[in-house]
Amino acid sequence: MLDIEVIEDAAAAEASLDPIRTRLLRELAEPGSATQLAAKVGLPRQKVNYHLKALERHGLVELVEERRKGNVTERVFQATAASYLISPVALASVAPDPRHFADRFSAFWLLALASRTVQEMGKLIAGAAAAKKKLASFAIDGEITFRSAAERAAFAEELGVAVTQLVDKYHDGGATAVASGARKHRLVVVLHPALKVPSTEKAAEKEHGND
Repeated sequence: MLDIEVIEDAAAAEASLDPIRTRLLRELAEPGSATQLAAKVGLPRQKVNYHLKALERHGLVELVEERRKGNVTERVFQATAASYLISPVALASVAPDPRHFADRFSAFWLLALASRTVQEMGKLIAGAAAAKKKLASFAIDGEITFRSAAERAAFAEELGVAVTQLVDKYHDGGATAVASGARKHRLVVVLHPALKVPSTEKAAEKEHGND
């Protein structure tokens, strides 16, 4: 089972968005049969079977075991991943293209870059899994509070300079490097406002911190 599976097929994406099938995928983080799932989700076994067949057809669940009970064979399924993410490939005709928003201060460009990241990482993860190899990647996630818009702009400028210097230091696009099998890597750096936390969540966080 993958930690995250990126769905690229439009029909599979549609199947995964059905509320009942989403619930079944969540329940199938652990193997289960139609009978077991029916008891958990409160639906007739026949209806659960119908949805399981659709999920299996789109490669979102897989058969892990068959149990013989009298004259009946019970099929046990498990989700192919713990979590799913729909790739922009599933909406290829309307997916954003970073080349159309080439402005480093544009929120739309940031979204287009994120969209491309999901698309490319989905393919890379699938390829690495098929080859049974580890995928080399690196990410940093954090928060920073600025006292003013001027400080935010200054930070962005300094960050851009620092990243550019590192790229100049380590990038080797020469013919020798390419011939020796050097691997090109994608670098994306983003900075955006954090979402505001609702007052109810803030109160819960404060209470939890006082425990």
